[in-house]
Amino acid sequence: MIFSSEDIKREVIRSNLQTVFSALQEKGYNAVHQIAGYLISNDPAYISSHKGARSIIQQIDRDEIIEELVKSYMEDRHE
Repeated sequence: MIFSSEDIKREVIRSNLQTVFSALQEKGYNAVHQIAGYLISNDPAYISSHKGARSIIQQIDRDEIIEELVKSYMEDRHE
């Protein structure tokens, strides 16, 4: 199977977002609220540094994260 660079990019974003989500949950945070706060404000203080989560999420452009979330949501809605 051949993967396009777009497929690889999407998988990296998904994987990193899952890592951040899990780290936030481990610390007892509401991961959805924390990630949404970060995406809206661009304030990295919304993301804990636990397990490098803040560093991980800052490696990805916020617009790319939002784009991936919308694509994923729409794909799930049309299956």
